[in-house]
Amino acid sequence: MRELNRPAGRRARCIMVQGTMSGAGKSLLCAALCRIFKQDGLRCAPFKSQNMALNSAVTRDGLEMGRAQAVQAAAAGVEPDVRMNPILLKPSSDVGSQVIVMGQVRGQMPAREYFRYKKQLIPEVLAAYESLAAEYDVIVIEGAGSPAEINLKADDIVNMGLAKLVDAPVLLAGDIDRGGVFAQLYGTVALLEPEERARIKGLVINKFRGDVEILRPGLAPLEEKTGVPVVGVVPYVQVEIDDEDSLAPGLACTEAHKPLDVAVVRLPRISNFTDFAPLEQHPLVGVRYVTGARALGKPDAVILPGTKSTLSDLLWLRESGLEAAILKLAAAGTPVLGICGGYQMLGRTIADPGGAEGEAGAVMRGLGLLPADTVFYPEKTRTRVTGTALAGPFAGARLEGYEIHMGRTEVRGGEPFCRLADGRTDGCAAGSACGTYLHGLFDTGEATARLADALCRRKGIDPVKAAPLSHAAFQEQEFDRLAAAVRGALDMDAIYRMMEV
Repeated sequence: MRELNRPAGRRARCIMVQGTMSGAGKSLLCAALCRIFKQDGLRCAPFKSQNMALNSAVTRDGLEMGRAQAVQAAAAGVEPDVRMNPILLKPSSDVGSQVIVMGQVRGQMPAREYFRYKKQLIPEVLAAYESLAAEYDVIVIEGAGSPAEINLKADDIVNMGLAKLVDAPVLLAGDIDRGGVFAQLYGTVALLEPEERARIKGLVINKFRGDVEILRPGLAPLEEKTGVPVVGVVPYVQVEIDDEDSLAPGLACTEAHKPLDVAVVRLPRISNFTDFAPLEQHPLVGVRYVTGARALGKPDAVILPGTKSTLSDLLWLRESGLEAAILKLAAAGTPVLGICGGYQMLGRTIADPGGAEGEAGAVMRGLGLLPADTVFYPEKTRTRVTGTALAGPFAGARLEGYEIHMGRTEVRGGEPFCRLADGRTDGCAAGSACGTYLHGLFDTGEATARLADALCRRKGIDPVKAAPLSHAAFQEQEFDRLAAAVRGALDMDAIYRMMEV
């Protein structure tokens, strides 16, 4: 067991991971550090003051936070807490976002309005941090984007601005997989003010592939030019851990060697796509993300995922030709599942009387596969639930998940998708289509197994005998694999010394 010098009454020690750019691997490095500190016997909590992502999670007390910090909390072996991500921005357009503070919606704001407003949130950010620091031994802080975005530095509350407020030592990570990592690291350091540079205690080269000895001749000159030691070259690690951001453009998880083909429609504003990670783990299920009718083809099942903007994505679905293709597949008996916004799209109508998503009074026709009508209201439903599936190929599966949505759906026919532990029903099923508000319905492994069995029977394939691991058990294995790779690459003794200063 590792010990940190923490005099009585003092707050937790901390370490902050910043990156040279978005996608440099900060979230996974923080998850790895959370798991390493847990393995070393320390109580650890993640923290990110401001997160911009469409992937979110719901805490046990019904509050919304960034998915990345919920995953990092799981890596640390602690319950996700909204204090770990006091500000969550969920983009709703190219120039605006829904602003969520301490798990509650504060409203929709254009970017300029939010930049003026965010300074008012500093007391809430610090209160969240200090309350965590009073309870834990270590806080692992994640930055956002790059600290060298000089047009945004004046009012920064997530990179060096936050590091100064909480007196955090900083690890700066560069992404060698994208190329130019020496320029990334040197340029970032060079653009910082002297007092900001002094906060960087170590450089990390992330996502390295190949022989590290070929890289080594460049490390000493980099240290000399930046004045900062390189504390690790982290290998490119293939782990299945929930990601923070939307899927990268063009990403298609095609699994040609797997006999079952599940197509997930990659909506323009897809959210909570981590719902499908357990499906991807099943040995017979190939999951691919499609953006057009030609790419959709003739899959064994179609999933309409969640979205931050149901109405605009429904219009896109119609204009892209995917609506007609999905209706044709459904008519032929292909199972179609809608989750959250996807469930709303499968119904008959969607109405937005108050302009929760756009123009007040808007009403759109849905795909009409389910006898359900949705009306948007400004209040957001946020809750964790458990239940049992009642309908379609999922019948009998034990479910655990969460709801995050702004609509209320009235069902007039069909059968309920599931019964919740409190006796309420959720969702709807009719014909080959079913829909639910339940994110995470595949996480227990039971819905995954039942869907795979049903699709196998439909194709005349023998179902897999052994049930897959639950998502939680699989994630535990992946956290340990990630931690082992990062621990082997980082100078952890140096990192512990940074936190003791």
